[in-house]
Amino acid sequence: MCRLLLLLLLEHALSQTLQTINIMFINEAKNQLAEMSFDVVLNYLKKNPKLGVKVEAAVRVSISGTDAKAILESICEAYNGTVSDGKPPHLVLDSTMNNVPSEAVKTFTDALALPTISSSFGQEGDLRQWKTLDNEKQKYLIQINPPADIIPEIVKSIVQLQNITNAGILYDDSFEMEYKYKSLLINMATRHIIVHVHNADSIENQLMRFRNLDIVNFFILGGLSTIKMALDTASKKQYFGKKFAWHVITQDKGQLSCSCSNATILYVKPEPEPGMKERLDGLRNSFNLVEEPEITSAFYFDFFLHSILAIKNLLDEDDWPKDFNYTLCDDYRADREIVRKEIDLMKNLRLVSEPYSYAPFLLERNGNSFPEFVMKLEKVTIVNSQSESAESMGTWKAGLISPIILKDATAMNNFSAVTVYRVVTVKQKPFVIEYEEDGRKKYKGYCIDLIDEIKTLVGFDYEIYVAPDNQFGNMDENGNWNGMIKELVDKRAEIALGSLAVMAERENVIDFTVPYYDLVGITILMKKQTTATSLFKFLTVLENDVWLCILAAYFFTSFLMWVFDRWSPYSYQNNREKYKDDEEKREFNLKECLWFCMTSLTPQGGGEAPKNLSGRLVAATWWLFGFIIIASYTANLAAFLTVSRLDQPIESLDDLAKQYKIQYAPLNGSVAMTYFQRMANIEKRFYEIWKDMSLNDSLSEVERAKLAVWDYPVSDKYTKMWQAMKEAKLPNTLEEALDRVRQSKSSSEGFAFLGDATDIRYQQLVNCEFQMVGDEFSRKPYAIAVQQGSPLKDQFNNAILQLLNKRKLEKLKEKWWSENPERQKCEKQDDQSDGISIHNIGGVFIVIFVGIGLACITLGFEYWWYKYKRPADGGGGPMVVKPTIGGGRNVEKLSVTGLADFGHHTTFRSRNTHNSNMRRGNLSHIPTSQW
Repeated sequence: MCRLLLLLLLEHALSQTLQTINIMFINEAKNQLAEMSFDVVLNYLKKNPKLGVKVEAAVRVSISGTDAKAILESICEAYNGTVSDGKPPHLVLDSTMNNVPSEAVKTFTDALALPTISSSFGQEGDLRQWKTLDNEKQKYLIQINPPADIIPEIVKSIVQLQNITNAGILYDDSFEMEYKYKSLLINMATRHIIVHVHNADSIENQLMRFRNLDIVNFFILGGLSTIKMALDTASKKQYFGKKFAWHVITQDKGQLSCSCSNATILYVKPEPEPGMKERLDGLRNSFNLVEEPEITSAFYFDFFLHSILAIKNLLDEDDWPKDFNYTLCDDYRADREIVRKEIDLMKNLRLVSEPYSYAPFLLERNGNSFPEFVMKLEKVTIVNSQSESAESMGTWKAGLISPIILKDATAMNNFSAVTVYRVVTVKQKPFVIEYEEDGRKKYKGYCIDLIDEIKTLVGFDYEIYVAPDNQFGNMDENGNWNGMIKELVDKRAEIALGSLAVMAERENVIDFTVPYYDLVGITILMKKQTTATSLFKFLTVLENDVWLCILAAYFFTSFLMWVFDRWSPYSYQNNREKYKDDEEKREFNLKECLWFCMTSLTPQGGGEAPKNLSGRLVAATWWLFGFIIIASYTANLAAFLTVSRLDQPIESLDDLAKQYKIQYAPLNGSVAMTYFQRMANIEKRFYEIWKDMSLNDSLSEVERAKLAVWDYPVSDKYTKMWQAMKEAKLPNTLEEALDRVRQSKSSSEGFAFLGDATDIRYQQLVNCEFQMVGDEFSRKPYAIAVQQGSPLKDQFNNAILQLLNKRKLEKLKEKWWSENPERQKCEKQDDQSDGISIHNIGGVFIVIFVGIGLACITLGFEYWWYKYKRPADGGGGPMVVKPTIGGGRNVEKLSVTGLADFGHHTTFRSRNTHNSNMRRGNLSHIPTSQW
């Protein structure tokens, strides 16, 4: 009985020391977490009388909707009721979140100067109704940011740490990001989008939108269920890999899960202060503070408890105004501002000694007061829907400008998304060359080396593919594009790489970097002019039939001359006495006749002519024949060797347009085709304009006379050329065009290809059959193309200018042109000013060597014949005949070495003379010894 009495006395004593406080609690209907936490605080105060607080009246106002007038009316009604009941609020606790409800409450409390502590969202400058509070008002009108308003700031820290250039941020209802749209990544070079999502469909739509906008760094802020939906959708869309980076940020506690086959994710979640875990567990177990997210429940608990205790301190210290007047809403006048100068609620809030349950509050000023909790960063690897590892990487202490503290400075180097751009290209040697290695298609060339150099400077990776139609890009009549331009316009590629010419119509839909290559135009490719060469070309001057006839005439004339000399009584061999005193004595046997006819065709001449008239007539006839043949041969040889030089080659576009033997055309759909087509259309339009002017009936006689000309005033050069091209049929591929050029009969008949000068120059470089003709026209620079408005333009511009200053572009040009491994060493084309080459006249030297060879063989045969086949002199050696006084001849034997040997002499008469005298029947001249 005594014990019970003591307890009653103790309770009565405590009730005498409890500070009675009236509270006005204003909350949004959707913020159930704050409502439940407020109930836990009231229960906590009841069960902990040692705190010395008794909440006598707790008026609750629940707000729903966005009608500011209705909200103010409901607040004023509740407030006026407390004043009428004699229990006006010492403190207004505002747990509205943002927008109209929050601003309505702030308008109410500011106008009536009611001590208020708010947990609404928004940093300094975001609270429109409290934006201009003076120092006195800021002492009793206080805002403390909830965790959901501070946690998104870690996105800024991650972006700064990783130097991220693009970000897609999704959040659910557990976060309020409306104030963050402009301020979260302000003054940062990061292209970003912040979107609120409700369900799986909205998540899928937004992720696809991010990819279409080339965003590869994803941030998901929400509950674990929302995060799972987002990751599952990403897995289905195959948005994992080195090209993507995933950051999931939550207020929940628990493990990350998703139906991902292979994903690496940066998982950020809150972690209570180690010294406060015991208190948090006690609140959870004893007071049922179990609502999730735990960090938010704990925040509202600490927020309400410390706010009430601050008012209690204020009342205990007699700092509460004695003459505190409560103005009713109906009595408020805007021209009479109410200011409470005696109330310093912020000071007393800082003096509260009650421990926090999750993290201490940083209390500075409105917009910069918040709980200083810690977020833990983990690198989670999920394989086949199972979390394989969760590596702790560091921590982040809540703050508006707070860095991430990493355990290892390089921990996140390999975590950020590798920027991978999709590069579309066109196969064109030597700019882009496709080849296979280990069964995979790879690319090399000038442009590949260029993009690799830029990649090193800018810092990215790329995936390259060939445009579906392997075209650079042209616009049709409906304004639709094809080729690489279409890939950029349709957002399927970020970069168009190749020998892409800068054109005005292309710049309307895409952006070009600064040029990386010289001005390149259109030029002409033709088959190289070649002249057939032959060492024995001098023999081809006359046809084979003519040569046979000349040979037959030679043998026939030689034979006829021998016959005439043999049977003519006036020939030398038949009438020696008559011609015995002549200095030149020549017996025309068959061998001599053959020799005479041969030498008669040479400038040396045939020597002594036959003595008989008939023989001389044959010789004269042969001389005349030979003169005509030689003169004809000489004239035709000169003409034959130079006739190919008389052809006038095509040297310009004008030359090509004026002739009709050579067909010409560009590639179908190429820039060259567009050029000629447009030039023809321009000529047609100019003609129509001139015709309309000439036929205008409103012109005066003087004006009409000025338009009267004899010559056609508008050129139709390109109109005729375009018509000729259509008749020649435009080739569809470069290979087709080259085949048509290759099949040309000559450089003056066949097909000429009009195309890009680099294509033509390369074909001339690797193929000796082709030649580039004429100067370039319609010259344009080459540049890299990017999507319109892409930040890559400026980055690539800087990189290209750096490469230009370092002369890297010149080295690339030298590598792929001058030092190209496929370059052919072609023979120099004969110039018209050059003489006759050895290839055409070298046969005459062969004739000399053949003649000398035959002479050497003959000499050997002669020596053998006279040494071994004529042994009649007994010595078997060669003999030298000398005339003797008696009309005979001395025959001296010669040694093999050519020295005379006088050991044996023989005298004989000429058998020819003897035979001649016998034929004439005169034997008197023959000595008896010769009979």
